Amino acid sequence: MDSDDDSSHRHRTQGTCAPPTFHHRNAMHRVSSGVPLRSSSIEIHQNAKWNQTGVTVAGGNGEGNGINQLNCPWGLYVDDDQTVYIAEESNHRIMEWKSGATNGKIVAGGKRNLVNHLNHPDDVIVDEKRDCLIISDYRNKQVVRWPRQNGTRGETIISDISCVGLTMDDIGCLYVVDHDNNEVKRYPIGESQGTLVAGGNGRGSRLDQLSDPYYVFVDRDYSVYVSDNSNHRVMKWEEGATQGILVAGGHGCGSDLTQLDGPLGIVVDNLGTIYVTDRSNHRIMRWPKGSTQGTVIAGGNDLGSQSNQLTYPYGLSFDRQGNLYVADQGNHRIQKFEIE
Repeated sequence: MDSDDDSSHRHRTQGTCAPPTFHHRNAMHRVSSGVPLRSSSIEIHQNAKWNQTGVTVAGGNGEGNGINQLNCPWGLYVDDDQTVYIAEESNHRIMEWKSGATNGKIVAGGKRNLVNHLNHPDDVIVDEKRDCLIISDYRNKQVVRWPRQNGTRGETIISDISCVGLTMDDIGCLYVVDHDNNEVKRYPIGESQGTLVAGGNGRGSRLDQLSDPYYVFVDRDYSVYVSDNSNHRVMKWEEGATQGILVAGGHGCGSDLTQLDGPLGIVVDNLGTIYVTDRSNHRIMRWPKGSTQGTVIAGGNDLGSQSNQLTYPYGLSFDRQGNLYVADQGNHRIQKFEIE
């Protein structure tokens, strides 16, 4: 983290032990492609394994702001041709890194002190239908839409929100984590006032509360999954629910297979299997639907920079083949673990 971070932002990166009536299902027909769900469109077999030797596909050349470097990558998104988009928090920019490339390209931000640029972006997704990036611009307290092709400035679409993780469902509604208010809201297309879908009852550990939420995933039934960081758990909020369901962790801060320590990035596949970044355990875990414990699928070999190690991982994503991509923040790189 850069030295001018305020105390609240430093705390949340430590991973320590009148809107209109909107009926979601009937709003419009579903679309079948171009939906940034961060997961494979195929079902990943419940016994699938990934090569434990990761391959660096972006960064890995030390901490810095060069086009072949990364500095504190957070969220990431992988498109259909395995191009990786990276929210690079400490360089205040979004990087595009094509498959096989040795250098990245700045596609948003990178000039912190200028008007209409980014300040600590924490997440990014691609809206392929509109050919744009959607960015959570945390320190500017806004969600920004930025043209993917040669964009020089973004458009604020949601303001006054301490946004971290975000995603989009199959009809184009945005889901945004408001970290400071411990809640997740849904924003229909073109709306800047959201509807509460998770949390919103103060900071706490009850089933109707969240504590330092970071990332969000929405499945095809419009259930919302939230990485509830300071409660060391993942919560599922079904559509219209007034409280969540514990689906991973929730047994205190620790490294047992029943526990998480500062969960962050999250993806749920078509079978309901949860994949979550277990930040302070330096590993990626898989929790089958209904399971009371998870398994380690990548990392978990203590912190370090070897190809089988991670150091404080943040975001994760899958490509269409089921390969796993991880923002390995402490090593300033993106690691790819190929599915076997």
